[in-house]
Amino acid sequence: MSKFIKDLAIKKMKQLSPEELLHYSKQNGVTITRLQAQQIISYLQNHSVDPFDNQGRHKMLIELSRITDRETAKKSEKLFHELIKAYGLEHLFN
Repeated sequence: MSKFIKDLAIKKMKQLSPEELLHYSKQNGVTITRLQAQQIISYLQNHSVDPFDNQGRHKMLIELSRITDRETAKKSEKLFHELIKAYGLEHLFN
């Protein structure tokens, strides 16, 4: 079952639109611009990203920091960990 959930999450990440990302970021108190949303979506769609792996997540956060800023990347990482814990998905992450 965990492979199914992981595949589903990665597929959703690759299919996000900039508008969806802007909506989710606003909903969760993470400020990004439309250009940044487009750049993040482009990165996710054009790179093999595995948020379930520590190295993959770290690489993704470094890129997010480059596109936005360090504070936004830190806030996003904190939110990511809060969501994992809130949904009881800790067992899926290395």
